[in-house]
Amino acid sequence: MDFFDQAIRFVASLVWGPQTVALLLGVGLLLTIWLRFVQIRRLRLSFRLVAGPRDFGESQKERKGDISPFQALTTSLACVIGNGNIAGVCTAIAMGGPGSVFWMWLGALVGMATKLVEAVLGQRFKRIMPDGSVAGGPMYYIREGLGLPWLAGIYAFFMGCKPLFSTSTIQSNSIALALKTQLGLEPWISGLGLALLTWLVIIGGIKSIARVTEFLSPFMVILYIMGALVIVVLFASELPHAFSLIIVGAFKPSAITGGVAGMTVARAIRYGFARGAYSNEAGSGTAAVFHATAQTSEPVRQGLIASLDVFIDTIIICTLTALTVLVTGVWTEGTSTEMTTAAFNAAIPNIGGLIVAASSFLFGYSSLIAVTYYGEISFSYLLGLWIKKPFRWIFCLVILIGAVLEVEVAWSIGDVFNGMMVFTNLIGILGLSAVAVKAVNTYLKEMDKKGDVPRTG
Repeated sequence: MDFFDQAIRFVASLVWGPQTVALLLGVGLLLTIWLRFVQIRRLRLSFRLVAGPRDFGESQKERKGDISPFQALTTSLACVIGNGNIAGVCTAIAMGGPGSVFWMWLGALVGMATKLVEAVLGQRFKRIMPDGSVAGGPMYYIREGLGLPWLAGIYAFFMGCKPLFSTSTIQSNSIALALKTQLGLEPWISGLGLALLTWLVIIGGIKSIARVTEFLSPFMVILYIMGALVIVVLFASELPHAFSLIIVGAFKPSAITGGVAGMTVARAIRYGFARGAYSNEAGSGTAAVFHATAQTSEPVRQGLIASLDVFIDTIIICTLTALTVLVTGVWTEGTSTEMTTAAFNAAIPNIGGLIVAASSFLFGYSSLIAVTYYGEISFSYLLGLWIKKPFRWIFCLVILIGAVLEVEVAWSIGDVFNGMMVFTNLIGILGLSAVAVKAVNTYLKEMDKKGDVPRTG
């Protein structure tokens, strides 16, 4: 097992080497500049669209899709907001130092543009399946837009494997650990209950998942943000020091780690980008799958909504997690969920740990029910629609197994799959970026001309 663990970690280091980081950052920067920082300039518009009417005045025939635009956002958020926001951020700080947070921010800012384009292409190339459902994602725009079915197949394979062999075990294990720490609940009991709760939702497909996440996502985000803000306020005097650790650590880690072995700029960049990308999934293509199901005739409108995935996930939630462990000074002690729990307990004794346990459960559970969808879409692309229901049963079984096993290596497995998804998906985005950019510019010009939220067919 030690050999396997080391081998996976080595492969993960190769996958998330300079080439992947450069590609992820490079594509994000290219799209950001080409779109003239649209994800920042039009951030207010993105929120306006989320709060806008459910159908934007479109008829049912025009709005081909399975769920509403808002449900597409909440389902995508349910997917990306998982224990990576709690455990993953702490792992990045423990392995790469506080400076990794800076690189997480940078990746997120340009990643907003990447996710916007993913959603636009997902909508543009979505397909109506024989059973009447809607399917979309990188495998469809790589195949239809670029004419590369072999590359689309490779992407679909990695996208299907990630939730099955990484997300399922990471989330269930993190939840079981939190419940064991706070409530003394045996991991197998947590795993069994979690598998059952997941099955009850996913067996109904994307519409059932969307109905749950429409309520669950806003609730869990508000709960965690409120708890984290209490800590930040109580330790407000430490905020300047915390930001100093992040900025200095991004460019000179040894200055704030006392010469701790391995704390280098390259390490901060590697863990910052890898954990940030694992959390918000910008560049991995999952946003294209969820937002392709939205009932809308306007791809750009859904793309602007999709960019909020990254903003909420990383700029808000991951930042709050980082600040809680830095201002309380626990960032040098332990890794994963324990670090966040220690931070919350330091500010809010007893209650703080319960908030982390509750958030870990809600984040993990919401992520589990959401990732099932893109897993089944990937395998149904490769094997046919018949695989959907068997996949859901197998996924729930893996949840139970993951809760009772040591799954530290699952983070590295997830990095491998996520890195391969990023690499293949960005090829598709680069090849079709002109299509997306033209659509965005056309939509925004019409909106500015009319002075409202326009409809374009």
